[in-house]
Amino acid sequence: MRILVLNWRDLAHPASGGAEVYTEQVLRRWVAAGHQVTLFAAAVAGRPAVETVDGYRVVRAGNRFTVYREARRWWERCGRGNFDVVVDETNTVPFLAHEWVDDGARTVALVHQTCEEIWHHNAPPVVAHLGRHALEPRWLHRLAAAPVLAVSESTRDALARFGAHDVTVVPEGYEPPDDVRPRQKEERPTAVFCGRMVSYKRPWDVLRAAEIARRELPDLRLWMIGGGPMLSRLRGAAPAGVEFFGRVSEPVKHDLMARAHMHLATSVREGWGLVVTEAAALGTPTIAYDVPGLRDSTLAAGGVVVPPSPDALARWMCDLMPSWRQRPCEPVPYGGAHSWDDVASTLLTAVQDHARVPVAA
Repeated sequence: MRILVLNWRDLAHPASGGAEVYTEQVLRRWVAAGHQVTLFAAAVAGRPAVETVDGYRVVRAGNRFTVYREARRWWERCGRGNFDVVVDETNTVPFLAHEWVDDGARTVALVHQTCEEIWHHNAPPVVAHLGRHALEPRWLHRLAAAPVLAVSESTRDALARFGAHDVTVVPEGYEPPDDVRPRQKEERPTAVFCGRMVSYKRPWDVLRAAEIARRELPDLRLWMIGGGPMLSRLRGAAPAGVEFFGRVSEPVKHDLMARAHMHLATSVREGWGLVVTEAAALGTPTIAYDVPGLRDSTLAAGGVVVPPSPDALARWMCDLMPSWRQRPCEPVPYGGAHSWDDVASTLLTAVQDHARVPVAA
């Protein structure tokens, strides 16, 4: 089968994240299974406009705003007649391929998460109001005309509010690090937060919860892992017992996460919450805010979801820390997610079924 995937970034992009890891893991397995795969994404400084990566072709043009227009132009020049199926991988803004793919190729959307509340954390007030209440609803109402695949129940439920009813949930994937092994937990009660220090991750809530929890757990220690624009301000305002590590290597991150007794997740929303999966695979359960995406990954990994407030987070930290210290949790296979082989196979079947493409190599 000849497959075109549209995504605003590829893994070489400096701002790539979990969605791009998902894409790369799936596409190289599709190629290994005998399919011809092309990924169209935004241009990356220092990388060629066309190159082969892990067996699939990457075509790059445009930037984060113009990549959608450039994808349509490239389709008209080079794509028409050369693909059986087009996957519109949507990260807030869809390519709306089902509106312009006109040669008989089928289309299906793959949605990681909706933006919604995140607009108010990532954009100025006027833009945020326009994005949340006008632009995103309009985009998603139009996307609802196509079959859609969503990476969590929460994303499916969100899309249903915008009129999408042909939505199938496909699994999230994870590959545990090679050095997964039992590690000695810290002597002191230790919690860890791992994520970008940005507004929508709500790191201020984590600091406040730790401050409250230390009233009952005076030797509580909190490790904050991750870089970002808020890092210096958070450091300057941190209460006692908090240590910031900034952005660290993967082995250091895994070591810190494995040695902590609990992991905290406080985002406004996520598509899934990969960091929850990482922690669980290392034997560290999560207490997360009960919000879209985090509730999916946390419950799948055997963690606990709580009302989204520092007070509730602190209460559960105090209640659970003694038992989690006394009986450390075992690593959860794939952190509650699936192997990438399983994800690639399931996603391909869903693409074939929902795009109504005959199964063919």
